[in-house]
Amino acid sequence: MTQDARLLWQPTDDSVRRSQMHAFMTEMAARYGFEPDWPALHRWSVHHRDRFWREMLDVAEVRPTTPAKETCRGSGMLSTEWFPGIQLNFAAHLLRFADDRVAIAAEDELGRTRSITYRQLNQEVARLASAMRAVGIERGDRVGGFLPNIPEAVIGMLATASIGAVWSSCSPDFGVAGVLDRFGQIEPKMLIAADGYSYNGKAIDTLERVAAIVERIPTIETVVVVGFMTESPDVSNVKHARLWSDFCAGASGQISRPGTDGGAGAIEFEPVPFDHPLYIMYSSGTTGVPKCIVHGAGGTLLQHMKELMLHTDVSRDDTIFYFTTCGWMMWNWLVSALGVGATVALYEGSPGYPTLDHLWDWSERIGISVFGTSPKFITACENGGIKPGAQHDLARLRAVLSTGSPLTVENFDWVYREVKENLQLSSICGGTDIISCFMLGNPMLPVYAGEIQCLGLGMDVRTFDQEGREVGGDKAELVCCAPFPSQPTGFWNDPDDEKYRKAYFERFDGVWHHGDFVEITARGGVIVYGRSDATLNPGGVRIGTAEIYRQVESMEEIVDSVVVGKRTPDADVDVCLFVVLREGATLGDDLIKNIRDRIVAGTTRRHVPKHIKQVTAVPYTISGKKVELAVTQTIHGEPVLNRDALANPEALDQYAGIV
Repeated sequence: MTQDARLLWQPTDDSVRRSQMHAFMTEMAARYGFEPDWPALHRWSVHHRDRFWREMLDVAEVRPTTPAKETCRGSGMLSTEWFPGIQLNFAAHLLRFADDRVAIAAEDELGRTRSITYRQLNQEVARLASAMRAVGIERGDRVGGFLPNIPEAVIGMLATASIGAVWSSCSPDFGVAGVLDRFGQIEPKMLIAADGYSYNGKAIDTLERVAAIVERIPTIETVVVVGFMTESPDVSNVKHARLWSDFCAGASGQISRPGTDGGAGAIEFEPVPFDHPLYIMYSSGTTGVPKCIVHGAGGTLLQHMKELMLHTDVSRDDTIFYFTTCGWMMWNWLVSALGVGATVALYEGSPGYPTLDHLWDWSERIGISVFGTSPKFITACENGGIKPGAQHDLARLRAVLSTGSPLTVENFDWVYREVKENLQLSSICGGTDIISCFMLGNPMLPVYAGEIQCLGLGMDVRTFDQEGREVGGDKAELVCCAPFPSQPTGFWNDPDDEKYRKAYFERFDGVWHHGDFVEITARGGVIVYGRSDATLNPGGVRIGTAEIYRQVESMEEIVDSVVVGKRTPDADVDVCLFVVLREGATLGDDLIKNIRDRIVAGTTRRHVPKHIKQVTAVPYTISGKKVELAVTQTIHGEPVLNRDALANPEALDQYAGIV
């Protein structure tokens, strides 16, 4: 049932041999006696996960202060303990380089740039961590970040992790209620915030919101404010507040570790167990109060190193960028590239300001080699007539990554036509739940239109039908049948794991149910058809929303769309399509017929919507994902419990009573 089998890119034999994945495969095949090819490597990594993850610890050059007694203990998704006895520190690994190579290259939409070397990064983290210890931040305390995507967010996270405290961040475009729904549950002791941010050229002050947050969360004892919009913002109205510069002024910024010229003020890296809390992430919160998902230090580190080093082939020679806010897991994933010594590129602001060409121009200026984005941005560039390859020197660019929603065949074609013929386009998919990927790219494999290249090493991913039977070569539920290190350690304030079990293990007993509707192809690639909770079921036939988006959003007249199902009195579902039209286009009978004809030609007659209506906007989460469930609730007259989790909640109003 594979939707498109066109080969778009094939790595050369030389590039395959030079990849870290190939080196790992060759060494493991020789050591453990399997054929040196990708299918055999993946099978070995799944069937012998104890060996695989132990080897991954060495490949990533993780140096624990106390070694593990064994790789894993116990069995089953809910009872496996990884690397019992190990003691390590996440920040110590990300700060293991302390030289004059660029660690962070930052730019914002206003054109302001910053460059921080690894030596400077170590010094800044040392200063902040020392100041945090001085005000009583200890192992296990929570530190909240209410920050734009700027270097201080990275420094704050690393300082927090160095102490063994727990970092949790919200994007500054959240309202007070959205932040309270998140930070209010985890009761942070410290808040690091900025005075504001800029988006689409508009300056937005956040200090009033910061003051309100601090008033409502009594556990916050210290507030550190970064002057992002102004050098010395007035923080007199924010309780417990000090400016970042003042807070760090008296602290030592020296580094002390073997091979460096450190001094007396060393970073004190607190050793912690493998599953010690590192991050608290949040579910989208569009159906109620967000779940607080806790991720362990060791599992996050090991999984990110695997994905960055092997699947993305990132090394010290790379400059890696992902467009993200600090509230999306892709920020955490991107920052982990410090652990391989790459240059991490941070961009703050709108990806389309002042023009859609800004990020491509920046890529040329700083030599980005791995460019991470979303289907939404790729579609916007295509609709805007942007031709990055013709307009910019992208000689260093070797990989484009995309996530957030399924990448369409048309998106694939545009990248290879307008960006670069010789690059690896990796659609990747996983989630906040695992702070990593289930399926992603591979520098040894070809790229086929509309298809994710492969399943992740060590991830026992399969597809189940609704009765829990494994299926192949057809659309079904994405599941994972064996434990992996980056599973959440649990949810915050869920001591019996009741909410955790219900979220992932209630559907199929003892098996992780992820909530994606996918197909694993005969090649071992993956096609994603959408979220299970957004899957349509007209006449008892399951339809992924991505199948309809692919047809509709390739039409010249349509800028954006959202498709949902409306329940009928006879217990069936009517497919409802809402479209945002290009300026000057109208939704008349001819266009409606063209839409239906396009869907029939590209899918089946069952996919054709019963209702097609024009809207002015599609609602999105702050991390850029379409919110089909909130639209479904609105058309049924049901409340959307947490509108504050949306980037544009006002867009929902027009859907009430529309069909």
